[in-house]
Amino acid sequence: MCPPALLRLAAAALAAAVLTSCGAAYPAPPQAAEPVNSTPPSAHPVPPDPRVGAVFLGADGLHVCTASVLSSAVADLILTAAHCMADGLDATFIPGFSDTNPAEPRHLEAVYLDPRWVRDQDPAADYAIARVSRDDEPALQTLAGGGLHLGPAPAPGTDVTVVGYGYGVGGGPTACTAATVAPRDDFPSVHCDGIVAGFSGAPWIAGSTVVGVIGGLDGGGCLDEVSYSPRFDGALPALMARAEAGGPADIPPAAFDDGCD
Repeated sequence: MCPPALLRLAAAALAAAVLTSCGAAYPAPPQAAEPVNSTPPSAHPVPPDPRVGAVFLGADGLHVCTASVLSSAVADLILTAAHCMADGLDATFIPGFSDTNPAEPRHLEAVYLDPRWVRDQDPAADYAIARVSRDDEPALQTLAGGGLHLGPAPAPGTDVTVVGYGYGVGGGPTACTAATVAPRDDFPSVHCDGIVAGFSGAPWIAGSTVVGVIGGLDGGGCLDEVSYSPRFDGALPALMARAEAGGPADIPPAAFDDGCD
């Protein structure tokens, strides 16, 4: 779930203004429709997890998205939604961010995107892997106590925990645990209330594995209680390998519109 349109987000970050409120492929699960549960579980405040953090654009202290630390050979990679990345904006990441643990931001030095996203912002490729700065600090993965492993898209009925940061200044993480439901248009789905703007890129965690991120269809969903992820298939491990190899980075599109009113 991003703020209503990254186009407005980019403009606001540049102007320091406040936005108005927003391998081999794995087999796909059934495409059956799934009604929204009348009482879905709700996101609630949780202690900071050093494997999950807030993404900031610009220098005004406004966190706009969420990302997670990946287990990788280079130890400084994060996973988020592709639509959280915008050309021309300085992006930083703080693992385990909270009011009581502001920590030092890590700058995103390189962003790696699926060619489908670079070409036409295909929601099926709405994920990004970024390398963060280290300078003289310990590796990000060391600070996190180990990163999350990439896994395939979850089958319906898989319990996942979504951990993210609501859009704003300060605060801390909230989380919701629920079983995934049947996908919509091949986008895995989970019903959790309180998955609000700022959760874009938030990991879907199953054990020590990340099996989705808030993103994809409608930028992750137009309703707070229904969220989507791009399907993790063989394209994502290939992107991870490119990021680990340190190849040429990609230039994100300048803006994104999730299509939600």
